[in-house]
Amino acid sequence: MLAVCVLLVAVVSQTAARYTANWTSLDGRPLPSWYDEAKVGIFVHWGVFSVPGFGSEWFWWHWQGQQPPDQKCVSFMSKNYRPGFSYPEFAPQFHAQFFNPEDWADIFKASGAKYVVLTAKHHEGFTNWGSPNSWNWNSVDTGPRRDLVGDLGEAVRNRSLHYGLYNSLYEWFHPLYLTDKRNGFKTQEFVMSKLLPELYNMVVRYRPDLIWSDGDWEAPDTYWNSTQFLAWLYNDSPVKDTIVTNDRWGAGCACKHGGYYNCEDKYTPGQLPKHKWEKCTSVDTLSWGYRRDMKMSELMDLPSIVEDLVRTVALGGNYLLNVGPTPDGMIPPLFEERLRGVGAWLEINGEAVYASKPWRVQTENTTVPVWYTSKGSSVYAIMTAKPPKLILQLLGPKTSATTKVTLLGNPKPLPWSPVLPNAGLTVLLPELPFSPGQAWTLKLDGVQ
Repeated sequence: MLAVCVLLVAVVSQTAARYTANWTSLDGRPLPSWYDEAKVGIFVHWGVFSVPGFGSEWFWWHWQGQQPPDQKCVSFMSKNYRPGFSYPEFAPQFHAQFFNPEDWADIFKASGAKYVVLTAKHHEGFTNWGSPNSWNWNSVDTGPRRDLVGDLGEAVRNRSLHYGLYNSLYEWFHPLYLTDKRNGFKTQEFVMSKLLPELYNMVVRYRPDLIWSDGDWEAPDTYWNSTQFLAWLYNDSPVKDTIVTNDRWGAGCACKHGGYYNCEDKYTPGQLPKHKWEKCTSVDTLSWGYRRDMKMSELMDLPSIVEDLVRTVALGGNYLLNVGPTPDGMIPPLFEERLRGVGAWLEINGEAVYASKPWRVQTENTTVPVWYTSKGSSVYAIMTAKPPKLILQLLGPKTSATTKVTLLGNPKPLPWSPVLPNAGLTVLLPELPFSPGQAWTLKLDGVQ
């Protein structure tokens, strides 16, 4: 009886464990399992910046924030808009008149992604939902005049995808933020009056599965009150058991504190990191937001995306691929084509990706580049190039009498022979079928 009581106390104390507002405690929180199992997500950068659609989503800053201003942006405005035109005047042109969240969610589902992250608020401060703390600078009061965050969230979740929200901590031109900045961040008027009330409201209203924080680098986490917010998020929020966060919570936090690590945009580690991480990258190599003047040569092609995804997953990361919709609410057809291509590849090869774990060997290049993943007792060898001959040599796996090799998409066992006794194997490949991403996966059972 005493043992049962002790066990019950242990279980209750474990489930009731609370995190304190310091990094030692917060960093000890286990990452909810859905995130590592998902592997693939879609990032969506959409806002007022989509209207000028010039340069990047940083257009306002490059035009009127940085010193000296970017002359390309200055010239673009002087040639195309009347003198005195202000950036907020772009907002009424953010119509989103063709935005159909069901269509977007269908595309995201077809991409094979398991989660979607939308910009709820970028550095310009415009919220894609009716934030009471962003009067007349949100998608309900002006522009689309609808709740973009809520509408997309409902459609995404109806397709059993997880839904995350990107939120910039700082706002380039918010008067309260600029006052705090002038005060050396020793005051917190912006944080207390704008940022935190908005964040709490966003979490309670939309219950996101992920918060993708950004815009943190100008001030320390103590200015943003990050640890207090995260302690509430993990302890008392309506999403405390499922919420996932990244590492952008103050200057110096990246790659050090938070949930999973982004480290930096398009982060590509050279070896297997010890901490769960995510690579965010964009189909448009020059911008996250929509660009009206983008060229085909500036976009990632499908084989490059698949190779990037495979490398990321083999090194234990998640892959978050970005698209920038138009201001009228369309995902450009070339972006849609890339996403559907990724989905077609994952339809065949997803077994080697979803819920996989890094293997003891992550990569080799004996015949062609090969990246390894594992799941249960199976090992997967993903070729990111077509071998010149129908023979593939793998030196990493240790074979046994029960070793079996198959090509995903074809259940017929493939003939193989050892390279050395119990080490390495040479596989006789069939004529490889067309692959949307020019990558093929061998499933190896009975190897170590």
